[in-house]
Amino acid sequence: REDLWVREGKILNPEKLFFDEKGSADVQLDCKDSIIAPGFIDVQINGGFGVDFSLATDDFKSGIDLVSQKILSHGVTSFCPTLVTSPPSVYHQILPQISVRNGGAHGAGILGAHLEGPFISKEKKGAHPEHCLRTFEAGAFQELLATYGSLDCVQIVTLAPEMRRSSEVIRELTKRGICVSLGHSVANLSQAEEAVQHGATFITHLFNAMLPFHHRDPGIVGLLTSDKIPAGRRVFYGMISDGIHTNPAALRIAHRAHPKGLVLVTDAIAGMGLAPGRHTLGQQVVEIDGLNTYIAGTKTLSGSVATMDTCVRHFQEATGCSVETALEAASLHPAQLLGIEHKKGTLNYDSDADFLMLNDSLYVQATYIAGEEVWRQDVLGM
Repeated sequence: REDLWVREGKILNPEKLFFDEKGSADVQLDCKDSIIAPGFIDVQINGGFGVDFSLATDDFKSGIDLVSQKILSHGVTSFCPTLVTSPPSVYHQILPQISVRNGGAHGAGILGAHLEGPFISKEKKGAHPEHCLRTFEAGAFQELLATYGSLDCVQIVTLAPEMRRSSEVIRELTKRGICVSLGHSVANLSQAEEAVQHGATFITHLFNAMLPFHHRDPGIVGLLTSDKIPAGRRVFYGMISDGIHTNPAALRIAHRAHPKGLVLVTDAIAGMGLAPGRHTLGQQVVEIDGLNTYIAGTKTLSGSVATMDTCVRHFQEATGCSVETALEAASLHPAQLLGIEHKKGTLNYDSDADFLMLNDSLYVQATYIAGEEVWRQDVLGM
């Protein structure tokens, strides 16, 4: 039951306003008992509303604009457009068209691209096309640069740490401020720990596309309770909390083992927000059947069609955690992962005024970016 003060797009400490400037609010808004929470940050989203971020099209920019506009209603105020494993020509065409930008009435802010693949394991490729997979054999980091073309707007790279020469690649990426995530991998625990010691900080969709937990070698999953994590470092892990990709019991196990590292991601594909049927994910055709999405003609799961606010509600329901905990998994934790928690992911003074109004059931009522209302639930539709 407090007031939230905003000025020039930032959350304001009202103390100076009262005592130094002797000022008061120019505009007052009655939030009608809503919960005010930081805006959600989605670090893994492949597309939505018919737009596929891994498809090189002439109007790629208008596609990314459409998605960034539409996800405002899900409470997402910034995101990392994610590309699945693709041929080099696709990266060379698409990456120059992605630019880091602030959010606003035009849509959610873009924090940089998440490149998931092609340096991943054949055995755990999931929905990634096998003929596009690559290794670091020849030139290690040079190989990666040649594949992507440029790292200018790249924020996260998902790779398999068991690959030869992955350590030097992880070091080089980390040196450039790029977050390295482990995923689509058959790594054992010591390979995963070594990757973390070289700078990796994230796990791509925990449990999906990795070896299942085994008590003698828990694999990447073992990082959640590993005692070999460098002091002062935290490993974060993404979870697709859509009720399909991970059984609620697995969600509870992960959350209880390492609550401070859990980052909710949608892993949404082009079919999010569209009717069931056939859609694309990069080089593949996928079929949507209810909340399930499969590579056409198979039972291989391929991304989700869940929205971020749905994932938050499902997570809270599945784990019985507090409302604050559920909201932090979609805001504070992804911000900490990307090292932007001084600006995003909290309601602290001087941070960006990206926030949501939610009702007690955690349905989004309004979305604000830099203190401006960018989306509001239509009262008739409520």
